[in-house]
Order: sequence, then structure tokens, then C-alpha cells
Amino acid sequence: MQTVDIHRRALGITFQNGMARVLVWAPKADSVAVMLENPSRTLPLEPQEYGYWALTTDQIKPGDLYKILLNQEESFPDPASVGQPKDVHGPSEAVCLREFTWKDQNWTNVPLEEYLIYELHVGTFTPEGTFAALEGKLDYLKELGVTAIEIMPVAQFPGDRNWGYDGVYPYAVQHSYGGPRGLQRLVDACHRKGLAVVLDVVYNHMGPEGNYFSRFGPYFTAKHCTPWGNALNFDDAWCDGVRQYFIENVLMWFRDFHIDALRLDAVHAIKDFSAVHILQQIRQYVDQLETATGRPYHLLVESDLNDPRYINPPALGGYGMQAQWVDEFHHALRVTAGEEPRGYYSDFNGIQHLAKSYQDAYVYDGQFSNHRKRAFGLSAGNNPGSQFIVFSQNHDQVGNRMLGERTSQLVSFEMQKLMAGAVLVSPYLPLLFMGEEWSESNPFLYFISHTEKDLVEAVRQGRKSEFADFHGHGEVPDPFAVETFQQSKLQWERLHQDPHQTMFRYYQTLIALRKQQPALRQLSRQHLEVTVREDQQTLVLRRCHPDQQVVCLMNFSKQPQSVPTPASAEPWIKLLDSADPLWKGPGAAPEAASGDFAITLQPESLVIYATSLGQANNWQPNSSQQEQTTF
Repeated sequence: MQTVDIHRRALGITFQNGMARVLVWAPKADSVAVMLENPSRTLPLEPQEYGYWALTTDQIKPGDLYKILLNQEESFPDPASVGQPKDVHGPSEAVCLREFTWKDQNWTNVPLEEYLIYELHVGTFTPEGTFAALEGKLDYLKELGVTAIEIMPVAQFPGDRNWGYDGVYPYAVQHSYGGPRGLQRLVDACHRKGLAVVLDVVYNHMGPEGNYFSRFGPYFTAKHCTPWGNALNFDDAWCDGVRQYFIENVLMWFRDFHIDALRLDAVHAIKDFSAVHILQQIRQYVDQLETATGRPYHLLVESDLNDPRYINPPALGGYGMQAQWVDEFHHALRVTAGEEPRGYYSDFNGIQHLAKSYQDAYVYDGQFSNHRKRAFGLSAGNNPGSQFIVFSQNHDQVGNRMLGERTSQLVSFEMQKLMAGAVLVSPYLPLLFMGEEWSESNPFLYFISHTEKDLVEAVRQGRKSEFADFHGHGEVPDPFAVETFQQSKLQWERLHQDPHQTMFRYYQTLIALRKQQPALRQLSRQHLEVTVREDQQTLVLRRCHPDQQVVCLMNFSKQPQSVPTPASAEPWIKLLDSADPLWKGPGAAPEAASGDFAITLQPESLVIYATSLGQANNWQPNSSQQEQTTF
């Protein structure tokens, strides 16, 4: 592998001092050249070590369109293309990313423990479906109270409708969204508004259409198999070039686009038995970049392995990722809220597992999983709450339903408020999915715009097969239909109507409480206590800070339940009540209560009480209350 320069991208076409530098990795090619359009001309590259081909020239300018010619026979887009203005089969565009004038010099990344994440899909977040239109909604997101937006993948995909996980050029920013310049402008605007930006990236596979990577070199290996076919080659012959390709991609997002955090999709599907795992090597280079720029960058992952090795530091034998999505919290919460326990939900018994996730993050940390038919997971007892991201819905959990139903279409208005509270009072990083804050009713469906007819039909049949057992509930929406995409767009007009406006104000209040109350803001997993009454379907979450205690009383049943408040030397003062008529609820709980005072919780409701500041510094979980906690 060539030496990675943290200060500048090497792969593809870059510009410096009026000259263009071209670097292509094609270890099995006999010759490599750049074919330029307007005017048409061909510039040969010279072979270098380790399968690289290079050229320095003044004949390529920013904005030029080009392809890479292999063996004087076939030409393809550049694997490290930064722009694909004519889709995945068309020519690449030479782009000078450093021409952009940044105005975020005073920006400091939000500390990870203060991330309140809002996940969104650029194409469906606004009617226009562009970065520019998203920029126009930043004031709204600030008003809501989130501190970071997470953008679903923007790597160039076929056509203009896709979730982004079929992207096939990891360096190229989707042209229909606004391309690389549009993304740079958006990030700059976010920083001026005080919002961090998380970008979802896919390093476990590449999409099928426009995937010419194997023509250049062994980007894939049959040594490992994934749900998408042969794995990306991180540990087989010629893997050094593939590793450099993705390391440089990570550095590009941080350095040239000022992205604050990356969310790495499905890292459990990254296969690597190298002495240094690719994720650990990425961490090493990001650490170097942090030192050089003085800016912190966060690496977040999606993993379903319940293995803290991914989020442990390298000094403890880990890969150094800083946080991970916790699907098990979601699954336990959904079953507690009434989701039928089948499929991967079959491993979850509801409220007992929700209580365990509040304390341990992972529900399965060594127990036998009936769904997997094996013992599963390890304890994450030494990992702080800031390393876990929880949610009541996200793009996967909504969009991978046959009809893409959001929570608003599956549970009552009252249960929606309770589920939102269950996430936002947790000792973890909360994530919201776009529109949930106003109870959006449109679905979020799976959609594509591939141009190859056989591939479109294969996707259609795959979706039908996946949901074969559900066809009695309707037809699987056609993922290729424009209507499927349009139906998935947010209805912004709902924000100004009730009950949607009420739900938005409720989310605002919950988020503000999390920021303002010390016991909720501090992500300590040691200073909490969970008490469950399974017969009542009630859960009491008690959290402590040296200055305060907060108790969150939750009733997941459809009947009123009497729940005692925990013992406290100071009176409990009510902070929020989801059943208050203010939130269109059936009736409010008392404004204050003393220790061991029984509160009648309305069905499907949440009540939050707190002590006055400065009176809780001696509280510790006691044995009698812990004995009530059952898993």
C-alpha cells in the first residue's frame, strides 16, 4: 500500500499548484490512460509500485469530464470519482474540493455525549429532495432541539431515487442531491447553525449497477461471502489497495467535507482477519488527522454482534469505534409497546428486556438466543452510555416493513409519546427518524431507480419473496414506481395541524428537559435503577446526578396503574406528563409527590419527576429496590 497522506487525497484526480495529479489502482492492467471529453484526448499513465498508475499534467482542469481507459480496450468511470454528473455509467468529473471557501473556522464539533441525532433521507426530507432544500430546514431542526443530523448515504447511485445503500461510487456525492459542492455548502451551513453532521457510509458492499470495480482490480474476494455476494477484499491478495481506497475515503469526508462523524453501515459484514482490522487502521489514521487539524471526529457503527470489541479502544484490544447503534433496545421497546414477537422480535419478551437494555445496553450478552439458536453476545458493562445510540424507529426498522409503516400508523397517539419518552430519558445517545417528531403518517418505503430492467425485476421479486407470508395484508409496493418514492416524502403541512403540532411541541419539551436536567444529561449507567412490574406493564427508571434525582414512571398497559414513587428525602416535582391535556392526554398526574406516594399513571403514559437541585448527592441504588428489578 502506498503511504496515506492525511493532508490530501491521492486517489482519483486532484489539483495542486495548477497541476492535476492522477492516481489509479489497477494492479492487473497492462496499460491505463485518462480519456478526456471536450476536446477528446487520451493521456497515458505511468506504472508505479503496488499496482498504481500515475500522471501529473496541466491538461486536466476542474470541471473536465473523463473516463479511465484500461488496456486500450474499455473505458469506465474512475473508481475514485468525486462527481458523476451523468449517472453511474457516464463520465466522471474532475473536481477540486479545495476550491470551496469554508466559513466554519470557529466551529467545534459537538461532544459525543451531547449528540441528539436526527436521521434523514435527503431525497424525501423535502419536496425538492436536495441539499439546498435541506439547508432551508436547518432553523426548524434547531427549533426542535437536535444537535446533529445524520444523512443517509449520498454515494452516487443509479438514477435519482434510492435509499443510498446501493451506492457504487463511495467518493462521488449524488448528483441529483447537489453533488460535492452542494454537500460542502450544506455542512458549512450546519456548522454556522451549531449543528454537527453525521454521514452514513457503506464499507461492507457496493451496489450492483455501475459496479466496474473488478475491471480495475481485486476489490472483492471469494474468500468471504456476504448477503450481497463476495466480500470487499480487506484481507486477501492485493487487499492493500482496497484498504487504502477506504481509508482515503474516510479522511476525505472529514478533511474535505468537514463531516463531524461517520456512521459505518453494518460493520458485522466487513470481513477482515488481518493482524490489524481495517476499522482499527481507520481509527489510527483518523487520530492522526485529529492531531493535524485540531478537530475531533467521531466514528459510529451499526453492528448486530453485541461485541464490545468494536467500540473498545485499541489499548484494550478493540477497534476504536466510539459508539454503536443498539437495535436490541429498539426491539425490546417495540415488543413492550405491542409489536408481535416474531422474526427477530421473537427473542424479546418485552418490558423485562427493555429494563435490561436500560441497564446493560445489550439484552443478549451471553445468553442463548432462540432466534439465532446459539449463545450470543458479550457484556458491555465497562462501556459508558455515550457509546450506545438508541431509537424507537429508524430507516431500517420503518423501511424494511412491507408497507413501510411508521410508528404513527402502528400504535396510539399516547403510545407514541411514551415511546419517545422512553428513548429520550435513556442513559444513551438518542436518535430520531425524520418526521417522527410530528407523528408523520406517510410511510417510508423501499425505492430504487435502477436503469437495468433485469435488475429492477430482480429487486421487485426479492421484495415479494421477502414478504411472502404477508401478502394477505396487501401487495408489496413496487420499489421502482415513482409513486412509491413520492409517497415516502414528508408532509410538512402536517406540522401546522393538530395533533401533529402538539406532538412536535411535546418532542421539543422532552429534548429540552434532557438538555437542562443534570440527571438526564449525564450519561451514567452506574447511577440508575430500573424497577419493573410485569403484571402491570410498568417500568420506573430512576437516574441520579450529584445535584439531582429524576424518576421516569412508564405505563405500557392499556389500563390506569398505581405506581409508587421511590423514596426520597426531597419532594418530587413534576417535569413532564405525557397524559396532560396540554399534550392531548386523558388526565394529568399530581404536580408533586413525596417518597412512596402512589401515582396513578394513565394508560400508555410517561410521567417525569425530579428533586430540587443540590439535594441528591448521597443517593445510591439500594438493595430492596434492586430486588424488584427482574429480567
